[in-house]
Amino acid sequence: MTLSLRPVARSEFDLVRHIQVEPDQTRFSGTVAQAFEEDEDGVDFHAILNGSGAAGFFKIDRLYHETYSFAAPQDLGLRAFMIDRGEQGKGLATATVAALKTYLPALYPGRGAVVLTVNLQNPGAIRCYLKGGFQDTGGIHPHGLAGPQHILRMELKGR
Repeated sequence: MTLSLRPVARSEFDLVRHIQVEPDQTRFSGTVAQAFEEDEDGVDFHAILNGSGAAGFFKIDRLYHETYSFAAPQDLGLRAFMIDRGEQGKGLATATVAALKTYLPALYPGRGAVVLTVNLQNPGAIRCYLKGGFQDTGGIHPHGLAGPQHILRMELKGR
C-alpha cells in the first residue's frame, strides 16, 4: 500500500468519479456524485490515493460547527468518508484516518481537531475511526440521516 492524500478541485470529478462503496454503505457515506452535486459552503474534497489511483474520497467541512452544536468553531468536520469497494479490507481506511492527524494541519493551520458522526449501526466504520485515532466523546447525535450517531473527535498535530 502506497497511501497519499490530496485535495480535489470541483473540476477534478473524473479523478474520483469511479469510487463506489457497497450498496449497504451508501446510506452512511452517500456517493461521490452526490458530493459534487451539492453546493455546500466551506466544504473541501479530498482523494485517498493508493499508488497513483484514487481509492477513496472524503469531505472536510470548515463550517461544521454551524450545523453541529457539539463542534467548536476551530474544529473541522469529516464527512462522506468512503473507500472504493474494490479497495476495502486492505487497511486503507484505518491508515487514512491515522494520516489525517498530520495531513489536515498542513492544509488547515490553526484547527484544533477533526470531528465526525458515525452511525450506531456501522460497527466497521466505528472500529476504523477508533483504531485510526479518533476518541468517542460519549455523545450521541440523534438526527443522522440513517439514525442515531456516535460523536467522535481527534485532536490534530501541529497546532
